[in-house]
Amino acid sequence: MKKKLVHVPFLYPVLLWGLLLFLFSCQNHKLPFTDQDVFRYNEARNITSLDPAFARNPQNNWAVQQLFNSLVQLNDSLEVVPEIAKGWDIDPSGTIYTFYLRDDVYFHPSPAFSDSITRKVTAADFVYSFDRLTDPKVASPGGWVLQRVEYYRALGPHTLEIKLKNPFPAFLGLLSMRYCAVVPREAVAYFGDQFRSNPVGTGPFSFKYWEESVKLVLRKNPTYFECDAKDNPLPYLEAIAVQFIPDLQSEFMLFLQGKLDFMNSLDNSYKDELLTPDGLLHPKYKDKIIMQQGPYLNTEYIGFYMDTEHPVMKDLQLRQALSLGFDRSQMIDYLRNNIGFAAFKGFIPKGLPGHAQQNWINYNPVLAQTLIKDYEEENGALPVLKIATDANYLDLCEYLQREWEKIGVRLQIDLMPTATLRQAKSSGKLELFRASWIADYPDAENYLGLFYSKNFAPYGPNYTHFSNVDFDSLFESTFRIKSAKKRMAVYQKLDSIVMANHPVINLYYDKAVRFLQPNVKGMTMNPINTLNLKYVQKK
Repeated sequence: MKKKLVHVPFLYPVLLWGLLLFLFSCQNHKLPFTDQDVFRYNEARNITSLDPAFARNPQNNWAVQQLFNSLVQLNDSLEVVPEIAKGWDIDPSGTIYTFYLRDDVYFHPSPAFSDSITRKVTAADFVYSFDRLTDPKVASPGGWVLQRVEYYRALGPHTLEIKLKNPFPAFLGLLSMRYCAVVPREAVAYFGDQFRSNPVGTGPFSFKYWEESVKLVLRKNPTYFECDAKDNPLPYLEAIAVQFIPDLQSEFMLFLQGKLDFMNSLDNSYKDELLTPDGLLHPKYKDKIIMQQGPYLNTEYIGFYMDTEHPVMKDLQLRQALSLGFDRSQMIDYLRNNIGFAAFKGFIPKGLPGHAQQNWINYNPVLAQTLIKDYEEENGALPVLKIATDANYLDLCEYLQREWEKIGVRLQIDLMPTATLRQAKSSGKLELFRASWIADYPDAENYLGLFYSKNFAPYGPNYTHFSNVDFDSLFESTFRIKSAKKRMAVYQKLDSIVMANHPVINLYYDKAVRFLQPNVKGMTMNPINTLNLKYVQKK
């Protein structure tokens, strides 16, 4: 669809921004429009920064998504489509990407622009933004996104060239991450360390007000460059209001009272109130709540640390026995009201191209018990296993404890704070640990990289220290395969190598669940669970 290019006279944004400043004066944070124009949700986990260079978690990312744009974006089918870049070329070597930028994208009005209240985005702004992302002084957690890049440069006001060190077919998906959003040099210089709480972007909504741990308010960007399929300007909403109530039960009550338009959480304290045992919306809420659900690119698993002499970690049949020795379907039914998919297939999750078509593991307690007995007859009694987890997954580990006891395995649960668990897992101090992998970008390479020997933790995500020569060679070959179909076939072979060696026990593939008020329209979902509010309306 061809977009209309809207050229805004200088005085229009000046007058408009002045009006917005008047309506949103610091002395009065009440919204000057009806509730029908405001989208309200709660962020129980809080937001730590509105700077895209620190969009490292879903809560930061959701807010940043509304405020900033990147070169490219993902649609709901996880296809890379244009955003600020209206198109691009990739040279035959697969290493040089040339992006052609739109010429109608403006930064949000800000006092940071000394000569005017706003200005157009240019290729030089992306060069600056990428420099900042990789600057050690900024210390962005997203610098890794550009680690495969040899250089990037502006070839003109609206042409950007990026050269990779080696071919990497998933690179466009990486660029869709909000880490790669464009920011203006003037605003970073003007606000300094406070840019985190005074963001200036190009997105469908602009920053208005943030009282940390209390409330965040974003306003419609009246000069936003994207339109809908009928050439109507986006976004439709006038404002977004985010609260920060840490108690999920309180969030649920506010949602039932109609004081929130959207709820993403499903806490144990109310899941049985909302859902039937089969994972369906309870009949009494049929006409009061809209429930959305779909695959979420997150594989929950138990990891074995392979760099140890512990008998279970070194013995393939014992690892296989543990994987066979519990009923995943019952676990999902009993603990999660069927919110999730039992992980009988590979490590690549449901919803991502490359997901296995066949079952690699099934529930077989008889075979599991036989494998355990065979080991003990030859080597003596199996020692007590210790699994590390945090409080969020205690119930899951207790389920494994009960199930594994039936096949002759004793399990001790070591409960840790989440940060301690993360650090211990990275440093190789845990022989058995519960973990999850949420996609950074929508390519199966991101999951298979957890088993590449050059990615050993703590310098990479290979927390199990799994090492296999055939896997490594095949994994490296995928970087040179241009055909997505052929690459998916190799991904599935790699996944089968992982499953045959059991460095992990797949538990379940996650499912995203959302609850909306019935008057919310235009809310869509995708397997990376982004919050895209530019198409949302309240009717």
